[in-house]
Amino acid sequence: MMRRLYTLLIYCAVPFAYALVLWRGLRNRGYWQGLGERFGWGGATSSTGTVWLHAVSLGEMSAAAPLIRALRSRYPQIPMVVTTATPTGRARARALFGDTLNVRFLPYDTPGAVRRFLARVRPRLAIIVETELWPNLFGACERAGVPLVLASARLSAKSVSRYGRLGNLFREIFSASSLVAAQTREDAERFIAIGAKSARTHVIGNIKFDMELGPGVLDHGRELRASFGSERPTWIAGSTHAGEEEQVLAAHLLLQTQVPGALLLLVPRHPDRFQAVADLLERRGIKFARRSGGVAPGGAAPGVDMQVLLVDTVGELAALYASADVAFVGGSLVPIGGHNLLEPAALGLAVLTGPYNSNGEDVAQLLLRQGAALQVADAAALAAALRLLFADLDLRQRMGGIARHIVESNRGSVARLLGFIEPLLPPEPPPSAARP
Repeated sequence: MMRRLYTLLIYCAVPFAYALVLWRGLRNRGYWQGLGERFGWGGATSSTGTVWLHAVSLGEMSAAAPLIRALRSRYPQIPMVVTTATPTGRARARALFGDTLNVRFLPYDTPGAVRRFLARVRPRLAIIVETELWPNLFGACERAGVPLVLASARLSAKSVSRYGRLGNLFREIFSASSLVAAQTREDAERFIAIGAKSARTHVIGNIKFDMELGPGVLDHGRELRASFGSERPTWIAGSTHAGEEEQVLAAHLLLQTQVPGALLLLVPRHPDRFQAVADLLERRGIKFARRSGGVAPGGAAPGVDMQVLLVDTVGELAALYASADVAFVGGSLVPIGGHNLLEPAALGLAVLTGPYNSNGEDVAQLLLRQGAALQVADAAALAAALRLLFADLDLRQRMGGIARHIVESNRGSVARLLGFIEPLLPPEPPPSAARP
């Protein structure tokens, strides 16, 4: 009964969801790519038995990159399909892997769309990164005999309560072949509470610790820093949201009263907001350059004109972190839940975050407890933390060293995850041995 009600509600919601995609496409044409894929259409794969991996957006796609590379290295004969729900996730997959992967949008969770999607992708294994629970999709995988792995899975206490109110709807989505590879013991217990099989639920850690920065990131960061002015105090606010840029800019203006030459690299999370942030900067009378214009702030003298570099490009965040002295990670001063703190930590930066970190509470607490990060509540606290860090090079370096050590000492989740995936992907016999 609950499944039927859920399906009815999904059918009612799809027109609104699709209208939202079309509306967002007016500002970001990436939303208009692969429109048919959202209903399960799209080209069929050329072979049977693919490995299908889903990462909902940019952050999850970046986190999944080491796992994708490991799977491709270990199973080069098995084609991979990668799905996402956002244009930024799709663009990130393209940037990381080019045309070597079949990248498409995940369909809406209606029975017809799911059926068409599985018929075209023909997976032998499904891997869902972090937390995406879709009853019709999971049920279709079970009926088709497709093992399903929730990789680096996480679930908040609030989500457990929400799922619990939906009766058996989500309890029924975990089949005997579903495997939950949870980030923490608490996550594992929460999945069991909503119906996951305890014997099929394991703790493997967070695959984000296994991130690969890429061979050119540090060099690119140094080049960027030289273009800004190597001696100029520089901080970055990465992956910011509406309502957060205002606080970041207020903090920057406060910082400049004591550090007049300070430069802010402002990186909005979503490309469709680039113009809105540019308009905000103009209204505030802040002198800024747009990264897309190829304009770099110059000079290190206290009276430099440029106060902010608005990063209205995608794919450079890691190098931009590498070019800065201090990193604030957005989505945390507003109730979004925070974004990836580990990217600047891996680069050895002192990290600043707001109070909203439900998307990665364990990582945030680990960095805060060990002294690799500072938590700030508002613009005034952010400015005070920045003044402290720019006045104390030893503190910055100490925090950055702790941050890098935390990342390095927590690697290995991908290897542990592969240990559970391998039995689900037995080696295929060579063509000559397929038939006597």
